Amino acid sequence: MVAIEKVSYHGWLNCLQISNALIELIVLTDVGPRIIHMAFKGGENLLYENKEDAGQTGGDKWRTYGGHRLWHAPEDINRTYVPDNFPVQVEILEDGARFTAPIESNGIQKVVEVHLSESEAKVKVNHIMINHGVWPIPLAMWALTVMKAGGKVIVPHPPKFSHEENLLPTHTLTLWGFTKMDDPRWVWGDKYYSLKQDSSSDYCQKIGSLNTHGWAAYQLGDQVFIKKFGYNSSLTYPDMNCNFETYTDQNILEVETLGPMIELQPGQKTEHIEEWSLHKGIKPSTTDAEIDKNILPLV
Repeated sequence: MVAIEKVSYHGWLNCLQISNALIELIVLTDVGPRIIHMAFKGGENLLYENKEDAGQTGGDKWRTYGGHRLWHAPEDINRTYVPDNFPVQVEILEDGARFTAPIESNGIQKVVEVHLSESEAKVKVNHIMINHGVWPIPLAMWALTVMKAGGKVIVPHPPKFSHEENLLPTHTLTLWGFTKMDDPRWVWGDKYYSLKQDSSSDYCQKIGSLNTHGWAAYQLGDQVFIKKFGYNSSLTYPDMNCNFETYTDQNILEVETLGPMIELQPGQKTEHIEEWSLHKGIKPSTTDAEIDKNILPLV
């Protein structure tokens, strides 16, 4: 059974808690929408929270807040960082809720729907953007989950083929100007790569990839967060054809998925769906063999 109730949380008075017997989510409605809390019932929050922003609302400055948010790519300092500091409309659903933000100055309106399984530690998050402007807007949906420090993201490479089967390249890794390939936080395997969050490192890292398997994992201790998402080989994705990106610094690690590049026409909407699951009691997994044994069955 899915329970939905209004709660206060870290200074915000009008949050919505969505829970079942296994897991709980808390969504901010005074700002956002942001999914600020995700945990096993009564357990630690697996999402990052910026304590300096706790309880704040209003203003024209973009705030980190933390948690899960909806952006649009490619990243642009003016268009991407529109503040989400104002109340959102809430519509209660049978298995969750729909959160609708005010229309932004660029004409875009963001909607996030949270659908929680009745009996499993699984969530479907549907991201929607609507163009209320008068001009087409080129964009890609971009869903970012900001994870609590101390864990690592695990990402599969696309399937391998023999030289005879594939004379042409199959995929790319996209690097940023600050990406440092010999950073010890990386582990480069044949089937997977991983990036660890390390609060003692003051150097940020980011990478993007074409994730044809459509999943990534974040492991923190014995807990694992799985995110599943779509891929369509006939479409082009942003940032040199990435449908997955990850970023880390001293405080956070982000697990990011991206939809294809489109021109969102006036009056048109577009959607991007993620499926989440939480797992616990999972052994640490670093090598390809360990990931195959411990993480892959969770997908």
